[in-house]
Amino acid sequence: MGVGTNRMNKYTVGMATQGFANYLNQSFPDGVKIAIAHDSRNNSRFFAETAANVMAANGIKVYLFESLRPTPELSFAIRHLGCQGGIVLTASHNPREYNGYKAYWNDGAQLVPPHDKNVIAEVEKISGIGEVKWTGWEQNITLIGKEIDEAYLGMLKSLSVYPEVVAKQHDLKIVYTPIHGTGITLVPEILQRFGFTNVHIVEEQAKPDGNFPTVVYPNPEESEAMSIGLKQAAAIGADILLGTDPDSDRVGIAVKDHTGKWILLNGNQTAVLLFNYIVEARKSKGLAQPNDYICKTIVTSDLIDVFAASNQITCYNTLTGFKWIADLIRRKEETENFVCGGEESYGYMIGDNVRDKDAIASVAMICEMAAYAKNEGRSLYEQLIDIYLRYGFYKESLISITKKGMKGAEEIAAMMTKYRENPPAVINGSKVVKIFDYQLQHVTTPGNRRKRNAGPAEVQRTAVPPWKTAAAFPRALPARSRRSSSISAYMSRSKAWQT
Repeated sequence: MGVGTNRMNKYTVGMATQGFANYLNQSFPDGVKIAIAHDSRNNSRFFAETAANVMAANGIKVYLFESLRPTPELSFAIRHLGCQGGIVLTASHNPREYNGYKAYWNDGAQLVPPHDKNVIAEVEKISGIGEVKWTGWEQNITLIGKEIDEAYLGMLKSLSVYPEVVAKQHDLKIVYTPIHGTGITLVPEILQRFGFTNVHIVEEQAKPDGNFPTVVYPNPEESEAMSIGLKQAAAIGADILLGTDPDSDRVGIAVKDHTGKWILLNGNQTAVLLFNYIVEARKSKGLAQPNDYICKTIVTSDLIDVFAASNQITCYNTLTGFKWIADLIRRKEETENFVCGGEESYGYMIGDNVRDKDAIASVAMICEMAAYAKNEGRSLYEQLIDIYLRYGFYKESLISITKKGMKGAEEIAAMMTKYRENPPAVINGSKVVKIFDYQLQHVTTPGNRRKRNAGPAEVQRTAVPPWKTAAAFPRALPARSRRSSSISAYMSRSKAWQT
């Protein structure tokens, strides 16, 4: 954030919003409604109000949340209110100096082709701030809040599969930290509505604060961000610790191992546990349908594919990013039934009423899962070990490398070019037999420079038949679309705008 075209500020946000408004009005000539939300970051409210004013001045009906709200509630609100689009001001789990702008379509999902490139084209047409409609028609703005909260919380409560088990284990000792973000607005409430009565908030991190004073990065993937919660969980003898990121679309959890030591589960482990619980619970309760399916991204553990095949439920794989999972749901909603989806970066989605990662729903269902395990005399750690014994042991470790700004983007591009031009022949003693390039849609073999297009069946990385895919190269995307898929992507690569 700051002054200049390479920073988030009133003018860059205004120009991006004007381009989005132009495209919405072109796409929906009979009238447009849009929902706008924001997180706890510095200037998020100001940017949200700026976007609301520009949209209103363009004749668009605006539903602006009265205060900070979780990103998944924005996705829900778009669908609930019958909006044609949405905006949320957030930089998710990034460092405190960042903010960002995420654009949504009428299905409640982030933009995918062709809308992403079309919106970017409209933004690029704007040559200066004089072309932005900054004021006028303020009567088009309606503040929303509690009524949407109630509808959203009611929908989340309906996700519960074993409310009777929660009633028995209502005193499950839960420690929760919002890490200075939006989770504090709804997580305690949904846990109460699910029936949990022994919830402890990490007070040092309970207040929304865009400076994130107690952490280096407000990211539940980082052990440092969860360290205060871990201390509290150990001190009170908790059953489970959960932490959400600033916009509450990701959740990290910690449980005790067989020795009583607290360990942080990674995103793959949590996904495996959650998927397993939901699928098996639905089967036990007679809720499973023949056309049920689950979905994950290509970077998420293949253990889920193995588990799905064993349980005779379809598992689709998409490119990285929940917008592709949401796009799959949209394309299949008339013929198949989406159960749950997720990716290794701590994001999960349960049911299809929200079309983005939803940590509010995930916290509630993870706690129900923990209550079910406890009711069976087991821990989540023991449940995870049992899954490994049944389906095979998979272990992952994530290394994060941060490259900031345009220079960082250039360095990443150079790394990828070098990797493509000089691919490894051996990895950890194992010979590389085939290389899949998901961006270029090529398959090659080491030592053979000839390239061919990848067929849909080839993008599935599991060896478990029958191979299933959501076309991990969705609709043979044009190169530009694969490179950028939202206004926020535009702001990071065009005119040196940085989110």
